[in-house]
Amino acid sequence: MPKPPVLAQLTWKHGLVFDATSGTQAVVLDGDSAEGPSPVQTLVLSIAGCMAADLAHILTKGRIAFRAIRAEVVADRAQENPHRIVSVALRFQIEGSVPPAAVDRAIALSRDTYCSVWHSMRQDIQFTTSFEIVA
Repeated sequence: MPKPPVLAQLTWKHGLVFDATSGTQAVVLDGDSAEGPSPVQTLVLSIAGCMAADLAHILTKGRIAFRAIRAEVVADRAQENPHRIVSVALRFQIEGSVPPAAVDRAIALSRDTYCSVWHSMRQDIQFTTSFEIVA
């Protein structure tokens, strides 16, 4: 069965602030990052969220128990307009007795196959991942 299109609506509130909805979910977007994340911050969160969700799904499907997954991401931007993202460094912290090879495999599967957010971005962006396991 094909994936349906993603539908979203934005409604201007004031300044650079918009109410954004998609399906039953809502968020405030703010170009100044005062009342909500900016569109670029949302994009960076989306990369981390997509890969973190993949990581949780793959580890769970492989019956590998973990207590927590955290992700930290640093996205560098070009200094000239349009200030696009030029590099992303994504670091995961996984809590539990998780085999490092399983985390490596899950991250590789997300990056190479499953993360639709990453695959929707320019592929000339430098993208690095790392992880730490905390027992």
